[in-house]
Amino acid sequence: MSKNGKTESPESSLQFAISSSGNKEYMSLLAGSKQQKSFDFLHVLYEGAVAGAAAGAVVETVLYPIDTIKTRLQAVRGGGEIILKGLYSGLAGNLVGVIPASALFIGVYEPTKQKLLKIFPENLSAIAHLAAGALGGAASSIVRVPTEVIKQRIQIGQFVSAPEAVRLIVANEGLRGLYAGYGSFLLRDLPFDAIQFCIYEQLRIGYKLAARRDLNDPENAIIGAVAGAITGAVTTPLDVIKTRLMVQGSAKQYNGIFHCVNTILREEGSSAFLRGMGPRVLWIGIGGSIFFGVLEKTKQLLAHERPRKKNRNTLKLV
Repeated sequence: MSKNGKTESPESSLQFAISSSGNKEYMSLLAGSKQQKSFDFLHVLYEGAVAGAAAGAVVETVLYPIDTIKTRLQAVRGGGEIILKGLYSGLAGNLVGVIPASALFIGVYEPTKQKLLKIFPENLSAIAHLAAGALGGAASSIVRVPTEVIKQRIQIGQFVSAPEAVRLIVANEGLRGLYAGYGSFLLRDLPFDAIQFCIYEQLRIGYKLAARRDLNDPENAIIGAVAGAITGAVTTPLDVIKTRLMVQGSAKQYNGIFHCVNTILREEGSSAFLRGMGPRVLWIGIGGSIFFGVLEKTKQLLAHERPRKKNRNTLKLV
């Protein structure tokens, strides 16, 4: 009830929630971003790492063939034929890298996001999401880059297995060969991670405000698909550059990012930078749906399990 005795409408209540920075409901709708009490860093890191590992493994297993087709489309020069055999080549070895990389990414992203959301005001929450996504991507790149190099070399048929790829890359190119295209990877993935997670988090905040409730599993998945598809399309040119530098091997067709860009423009035209966009948008769109759906579900399960563990520990002490 208002002061004059009139009942406020849901619309006016929602407007008040959006306009008032002190409104408790509005603050809780920011995905729990601004908790007044300090959070347990180790719990957040652990739960984020477990959820990230689970989401990364599921996405990679389900969508690996689409990723293989995308890589082969981008790697081929001119009008070369795209081979559609062995679309799951290198999956097992890739999972060995993807699982810890995904765990590391979310393990860094979640506590960083929560810390930054306490620093920035509500209307600048997007900056916190952008920064947390970029930091998570930078941390996980230590594992992700070698994994990506090995995966893409296998996908285009240079090697048969991950152990063979590691042995021959190190023998022919040194340890630096495992980090081929590292600069282009960061050029693509830091903006990609920052943009994708920012879009995802901001869409969730807006949806929660509009619906005035928490999101269910299908809604998380749909928002994840939209965020993934948009980000995948925008960053396709960067992905083409990264792929060319990673798969060139000891042939050294390109001497860095700028030489790669100039060579592609001169020999193949600007349209080459959009090569593989269809499979990439499809792959990352579906991948975003699965990744964020599994991520949120795993986080919910872990959050529900936490009170049970505390109760069991309390009973043991008693």
